[in-house]
Amino acid sequence: MSASDTSSECDPATGHPRPPRREFKARGSFVRRCEGCNLPELNCLCPYQVKAESHAQVWLITHPLEHYKPTNTGRLIGDVLAQTQVFTWYRTAPDAQLTALLADPRYAPFLIFPDDQPDYADRVVGMEAVHNTKQDSRIPVFIILDGTWRQARRMFRKSAYLDELPVLPLRTDRETRYRLRKPASKAHLCTVEVAIELLRQGGDESAAAVLDDYFDVFNDSYAASRFYTKIAEPTKAMTRLLARQAE
Repeated sequence: MSASDTSSECDPATGHPRPPRREFKARGSFVRRCEGCNLPELNCLCPYQVKAESHAQVWLITHPLEHYKPTNTGRLIGDVLAQTQVFTWYRTAPDAQLTALLADPRYAPFLIFPDDQPDYADRVVGMEAVHNTKQDSRIPVFIILDGTWRQARRMFRKSAYLDELPVLPLRTDRETRYRLRKPASKAHLCTVEVAIELLRQGGDESAAAVLDDYFDVFNDSYAASRFYTKIAEPTKAMTRLLARQAE
């Protein structure tokens, strides 16, 4: 086996073996996709990418299988927020870079998870804890478990290296606008929607607005492409992002 073959089977950040890649056989798997945004070329997302700055950072701990899903929304966060960090989840061997960052005193990490079980009630904090980090000049970090709800539950319970982190539940009246997977409840937000609401509540309203528009463009573009339809006129979200590019 050549060196390139070996590297393709390992996570580039950790060197851990990747799980076997599943062939993507969902509807539309034969469609030509943009190498930049992974959306069908018919409605490419790349023209609407806009960078935004935020005080808080977002770190994603992504389930290995989630990397291969073109409908994954976690990657949208990194498209907009350049400081976003993405780590692959491993139960027995945490990512060394993540471990080092968690110990870095410059950051104040918060693990985003519901407060629906009593055994970690002593770790639960509110958004005021995020605002309080400004007093000691630390950078607040929202750590989001990126996967299905079942995967996220397992990641939360099986990651001992996260056990000392404060748990920040997201409290919002927002209902999901995600149209590419059917949620069990409208209250179940997708990964990027969670990040949008956290940024907004944490005081990064401008970054949240850009990311929200970018999510809308992704949502509309992917949904249209499923029916092989080209979006003829720019949507309101597209127009706002194009205007930001011109600033």
